[in-house]
Amino acid sequence: MTTSTALFSEARTAKRATLDEFAGKRLLASFGISVPESRVVQDAGAAAAACGDLKPPLVLKILSPDLPHKSDAGGVIVGLRGADEAGDAVRAMMRRPAIENARIDGFLLEEMAPAGVEVVVGGLRDPQFGPLVMVGLGGVFVEVLADVAFRICPITRLDAEEMLDELKGAALLRGARGRKPVSRAAIVDVLLKVGGERGLLMTHGEDIAEADINPLIVSEHGAVAVDARFVLTQPSISTDKV
Repeated sequence: MTTSTALFSEARTAKRATLDEFAGKRLLASFGISVPESRVVQDAGAAAAACGDLKPPLVLKILSPDLPHKSDAGGVIVGLRGADEAGDAVRAMMRRPAIENARIDGFLLEEMAPAGVEVVVGGLRDPQFGPLVMVGLGGVFVEVLADVAFRICPITRLDAEEMLDELKGAALLRGARGRKPVSRAAIVDVLLKVGGERGLLMTHGEDIAEADINPLIVSEHGAVAVDARFVLTQPSISTDKV
């Protein structure tokens, strides 16, 4: 069984509707998409100890099936510089009202990605067309302007390039307002690894109802998937009478 197949199998065995963030990032990494170096820890002491393996600044995130929007619950703390801050962050997080009564699988401690442009890459399974892949500019562009482009999978490199050209905010990728241009090639590479012929959505299209890499931080040097969410397809229930 491949790593990616095992991740879906483990989630279904545990009767989960989604992959947690750590599993989602392991899935992306298995398809060659860059993710931050990270560790899963269970308490403040373990978080402090794990700092020796990671390069600050760090971010701490809650792992809980009850908290799909962890930022809203206070389940994300950024800018941690060392063991003391990481341990204190776990203790502070555990005292937050939305977290103290939630089921907790652990805490994800990871290196923060370099600064860059926020891009969203995602996908869904359409009942008629099958897997679709999506790309958009992050922040206000996707939330307010719905600045996104879709294609039916599998896509080619030309499809990926055309998707980027369709975005209203495409100028940001070229370095608008004095900013450095970011690597379009890195975004195209991620789009192909997600929606290409041998990509994630084609390989596991039967397992994935929705995929969301948000944000993908893109700089002049490459792209890093900072957050990942995968909703699993649910088995159909037969209504035939015996």
